[in-house]
Amino acid sequence: MNDLLKQRIARLLDNLGDERGYQILDYIEFLESKYAERARPGGILAKITETVEDTMRAGKLPIQAISGTMGLVDGAAKVMKGLAAAGQAVVDEAVKAAESASKPAPLPGPTPPKSDSDALSP
Repeated sequence: MNDLLKQRIARLLDNLGDERGYQILDYIEFLESKYAERARPGGILAKITETVEDTMRAGKLPIQAISGTMGLVDGAAKVMKGLAAAGQAVVDEAVKAAESASKPAPLPGPTPPKSDSDALSP
């Protein structure tokens, strides 16, 4: 889907309430199941979030409860992504340090004379 179409849909969705939003989500999932060309992208956190949300909707919980819970889950997912990024940065720095420590030091050789008079003295 092109970016202009996504932006137009997003503008229209912004004006709707959560109940209508879930109706639209149901319709999109129906269309996806019928016409999908590829699998939905997403990591484990996205799958867990969708499962929790679907379970809450199946239990006929109020929209406000679902929205609040999803807000908390989204916040937790952002924290986990931040922790993962920080952990990756630490690993990258450790790898760089290990690589620089494993490089052999240059062998010492004769030091060049500092000036012409040093080269002439015995």
